[in-house]
Amino acid sequence: MFVGIQHLETRRAVKRLQREKQLVMEPLPLELPADTVQRIASELRCHPTDERVALRLDEEDKLRHFKEHFHIPKMQDLPAIDLSLVNKDENAIYFSGNSLGLQPKLVKTYLEEELDKWAKMGVYGHEVGKRPWITGDETILGLMNDIVGANEKEIALMNGLTVNLHLLLLSFFKPTPERYKILLEAKAFPSDHYAIESQLQLHGLNVEKSMRIIKPREGEETLRTEDILEVIEKEGDSIAVILFGGLHFYTGQLFNIPAITRAGQAKGCFVGFDLAHAVGNVELHLHDWGVDFACWCSYKYLNSGAGGLAGAFVHEKHAYRIKPALVGWFGHELSSRFKMDNKLQLSPGVSGFRISNPPILLVCSLQASLEIFKQATMKALRRKSILLTGYLEYLIKHYYNKDTADTKKPFVNIITPSCIEERGCQLTLTFSVPMKYVFQELEKRGVVCDKREPNGIRVAPVPLYNSFHDVYKFINLLTSTLDSAETK
Repeated sequence: MFVGIQHLETRRAVKRLQREKQLVMEPLPLELPADTVQRIASELRCHPTDERVALRLDEEDKLRHFKEHFHIPKMQDLPAIDLSLVNKDENAIYFSGNSLGLQPKLVKTYLEEELDKWAKMGVYGHEVGKRPWITGDETILGLMNDIVGANEKEIALMNGLTVNLHLLLLSFFKPTPERYKILLEAKAFPSDHYAIESQLQLHGLNVEKSMRIIKPREGEETLRTEDILEVIEKEGDSIAVILFGGLHFYTGQLFNIPAITRAGQAKGCFVGFDLAHAVGNVELHLHDWGVDFACWCSYKYLNSGAGGLAGAFVHEKHAYRIKPALVGWFGHELSSRFKMDNKLQLSPGVSGFRISNPPILLVCSLQASLEIFKQATMKALRRKSILLTGYLEYLIKHYYNKDTADTKKPFVNIITPSCIEERGCQLTLTFSVPMKYVFQELEKRGVVCDKREPNGIRVAPVPLYNSFHDVYKFINLLTSTLDSAETK
């Protein structure tokens, strides 16, 4: 049975973080996932890897019914499936919500409502109905409050993520001869990297000197919080903006947002985050943490569909101090917008950053998902997620740890941090056998996940629509895949 040194190290890390209150992002569960698994196995008088443990965990899951609100792909509909290896009528094992969330069933209904309204009354749809087109984005703002931990006036739903990032950087990045750098993590998502690069070039700055990239220590995959804080302390006087991903897209590392924010602001930096992989995945408290600005997409954990409506946050403390560099009609106060007198009355805060009218069809799909989040709550989803991903980690380490006695046996390495406070749903796996082969064989068996260069496969069990039995079945399919690799 896997208990192991790693489990003890995790406990020690948790206790250390509890002592250091300034580094704690959210309350810890009363019981660690491995302890829960072992306790249930003991109650059932079976091994922790037994299927009965997964079934019991699902029985006790108070969120399990939310799966019924989503369309789950069937095995037979997957393009890479090998029907000789699966039951075509079963649901796929969908562990790719970190890339594209599943479709809420109400999306079609909401889209049809607006298409019907357009067909029946044309232009009048701008002002009538439960989501008037002029204020369509504003009608669902309240559903975002708890997800990002912000006041309604600090949130705008608009554009795509990178467009919002550019708009925010144009206002928050004002380099001077002394303070001209942007600090970011190594191997940031390409959009972030390119956005920062182009913003520096826009200001005529030397990219190599102004783009401060912090890398993990030699031989390590993830960044240590103390190393990030040390760079901020030593170089903060020359850093204008700190821009990190809230959760790293490749490694799955959840950065310590409040600690980075406090450290950066203490040195006079603006601190912002790309929350693409954090929003809807982990609990966020942007207002209370004092984050200056943030942006996110909505098609991953927020399930709004490919290219869905993105979001932006500007802390209320900047409502009358930081103004958009580029202005459009929808940044004008609604009360006088239609006077058409070309005398700008800019909405304060992030609302003033809006440029164009809201795309109502994108509002519909996002609304369908956000209503589910409202019912489930981020607190409950995060609690389940910790156990769900912890169960996955437990089984992987039990079956696929490196075996020094059997050097030919394939093994799996988890590069995502083991400390539950430093990760969300996602685990990034590397393999002793070729990653592309593993990925192709998993696809044939109906597992939907994704691969990222150089050698990672990302698996993300999502608490809204994944079950503990999904995890159990994934492990069986991974075993089948690795067995086939061993005999190849």
